[in-house]
Amino acid sequence: MNTPNTKISALIITYNEIGYIEHCLQSVDFADEIVVVDSYSTDGTYEYLKQHPKVKVIQKPFENFTLQKSFALKQATNDWVLFLDADEIITPPLKKEIKNTLASGTSHSAFWFYRQFMFQKVPLNYSGWQTDKNYRLFRKSMAKFSDKKIVHETLEINGTSGILKEKMTHYCYKDYDNYKAKMLQYGRLKAKQLFYKEKSFNYVLLAVKPFWKFFHHYVIRLGILDGKKGMIVSYLNALSVLERYRELKRLEKKNEMAYYLVMP
Repeated sequence: MNTPNTKISALIITYNEIGYIEHCLQSVDFADEIVVVDSYSTDGTYEYLKQHPKVKVIQKPFENFTLQKSFALKQATNDWVLFLDADEIITPPLKKEIKNTLASGTSHSAFWFYRQFMFQKVPLNYSGWQTDKNYRLFRKSMAKFSDKKIVHETLEINGTSGILKEKMTHYCYKDYDNYKAKMLQYGRLKAKQLFYKEKSFNYVLLAVKPFWKFFHHYVIRLGILDGKKGMIVSYLNALSVLERYRELKRLEKKNEMAYYLVMP
């Protein structure tokens, strides 16, 4: 049994994750509570979660990742929080390491996790993700999500951080259409982030940035060693950057039209 100092709240945000949420929940069955914030899924995810005996599910409209995760964080009743995406899995070795780390009375406020990316059911070993790590385990009282980002949300930690050795599994690529939709969504949210920071669209970035993204992932970060998988992932990551600047241009035009409409 966990002591008050080692109790864990597992937090997950979902939208149409019926194909993955079951395995995600099974992997965090050691948590003392599981809270899921669902963005009004339409594929049966919410109905499945409502019937799950260990899950507290709350529905909240999605605005951006930072707001959604900040809301989820507020629902945790324990100080130690394990935050996952619905397509991430805590492996048995990582589960053991988490429990042993907390039982040791660690002085760290947060821990980085490395991730093993999966292309459907096959490991993606390169393509820029080989050194990827994220905060996934942290003390609620010592962390908050930065309000400076609305996508690829960032935690601000008060205190020291550690790194766990075992990797979590991330089923990032379910199929082509799913990954493409995800990358386009990220691109549009990134555009809003740039727009709010008053960054201006220009055609040079539109032309250069997507090419550089592809080259960086496929060549410099060795996506070529992942074969066809690396080509597809590198292309869709570049498409996300292209969509970012397309959307930034659309936002600027929309803003200009609104300005002229209100002029006397």
